[in-house]
Amino acid sequence: MNFSKLLIILFLFAGLSSNAQVNPHAIGVRFHSGGSWNGGELTYQHGFGDKNRLEIDAGGRSHRNWGHFGVAVIFHWVMNITEGLNWYIGPGATVGSYRHKNWSENGLTLGLGGQIGMEYDFNQHDVPLLISLDWRPMFGFYTYSDYDAFGYGGGFSIRYTF
Repeated sequence: MNFSKLLIILFLFAGLSSNAQVNPHAIGVRFHSGGSWNGGELTYQHGFGDKNRLEIDAGGRSHRNWGHFGVAVIFHWVMNITEGLNWYIGPGATVGSYRHKNWSENGLTLGLGGQIGMEYDFNQHDVPLLISLDWRPMFGFYTYSDYDAFGYGGGFSIRYTF
């Protein structure tokens, strides 16, 4: 089964799953890594009802040959697994700028993809905290030679909810 068919099946399943309780707002940090690069982002989530939210992340990452700063915007469908434990999936896009370490190349990056992850919401214990692990594949369609056209990486986030 190829990747696009898997995403279609996951999106269809997302519409059939039980609802989670999405927090109205959450703000925090997301640490991420993928292969030979590492980075971090400031992250904000805005809830829409009980099962949808928008996530906006801004931050950077570095590699031995380049540095990147960008913004990611992702729409999530959030589904409950058990009390406090949710999983989420959704489409997204990125825009950013890169700088090659020796200043030989600089420019714009654009990408489309999505995010899938699991989270635990401590609000059920009266603690305004949300932690999550995710995977965010992004397909770059405007990029340069050393910057991967297919970017992916895992992330760990911790957010204050309000």
